[in-house]
Amino acid sequence: METTLELPLPHLTKGRFASLEVITDEALFECTGVRIAFTERAGGASEGPFASLNLGDHVGDDPVRVARNRAIVAEAFGIAPENLVVPRQVHGSRIVRIGESSAEAVAHAREESSAGADGLAVEASDVAALLCYADCVPVILVSPSGRFVVVHAGWRGVVNGIAEDAVRLLSRLDKEDGLGATASRTNVYLGPHIHSECFETGEDVRAQFVDRFGSACAPDRTHVDLGAALRTGLAREGVERVCDAGVCTVCDNDRFFSHRAQNGTAGRHGAFAVRKG
Repeated sequence: METTLELPLPHLTKGRFASLEVITDEALFECTGVRIAFTERAGGASEGPFASLNLGDHVGDDPVRVARNRAIVAEAFGIAPENLVVPRQVHGSRIVRIGESSAEAVAHAREESSAGADGLAVEASDVAALLCYADCVPVILVSPSGRFVVVHAGWRGVVNGIAEDAVRLLSRLDKEDGLGATASRTNVYLGPHIHSECFETGEDVRAQFVDRFGSACAPDRTHVDLGAALRTGLAREGVERVCDAGVCTVCDNDRFFSHRAQNGTAGRHGAFAVRKG
């Protein structure tokens, strides 16, 4: 595969693609052809608590509208709908790898991820990953090789180390290509998620975070900072380049879906990534 040995430092800004308002890194795309995007709520076909770009097909929205919303995303970024892979997320730590862009490989990845997965690792060009969120942390990791992983990090995923697993997977694949250690040169993007002031937890959950990541991720006895926990775990793997969108989904519920702010009835925004061939 073609390699880009130096990435620009990660930087997130607002962008618009067709009807979509997203948060993206334009310099990354110009350098590598890797387009990342954290979608907002606007620009879709859904209504009510799912208005309007709901990408989740498990929340009670009209399946026809959800399919249309996913097609809108594919069209906005110039991707064939059949090359868009959306896993069934289960708050686990399984990452499905997509190594080729053939129809058979993509179909196999779809079948694998429909059985339950919370991460997609993509090496193939023109194959897009789309994962869905409504308070959990969207994490996109992009290696200097152009490989990328998109993961869904709810509190269980953070504690179970799904982001760290993604770093190790990227590093292993890059080493197999003779690129050496790449963790310190990998860009990591944390998308909009529930921030610590809004993420109140029980003592048992807080204790798990403190045991794994230290007290810095628990600002008081009832709240947990998912972003701080992720940064701690990533740093242990040698990751130095982390960019946070700096948006709380609860506080910015007009722009992003929030399970907590909407009392459990909410759509899902997305984390999207593709490497254009």
